[in-house]
Amino acid sequence: MPAKPITIGSTHFAKKGDAIAFYKGMLNRYDVGDKVSAADENLLRAVLALHPEATEKIGCGVTHFSVRSADFGTKCFWVNRPDGTTEKFSCTTCIRG
Repeated sequence: MPAKPITIGSTHFAKKGDAIAFYKGMLNRYDVGDKVSAADENLLRAVLALHPEATEKIGCGVTHFSVRSADFGTKCFWVNRPDGTTEKFSCTTCIRG
């Protein structure tokens, strides 16, 4: 099966695997507890919009993104909402659908 290109926001990737590697690299630049930079926030907003449950993940809106602990000792991106609630999400799920 040939590679399927994907565009996330204004960023183009030759295949979904390249996009997943890009976002994993971004996640690995942060430590648990860090707030995501403004530049990376724009990229995360674009990928989050692709999540199959984007409406539920975004909820009442996004104030910022952070990196926190996830299942099994891993870390992931979290949506931080205006009402103080948070929700974790997987960039891989966003990309793979």
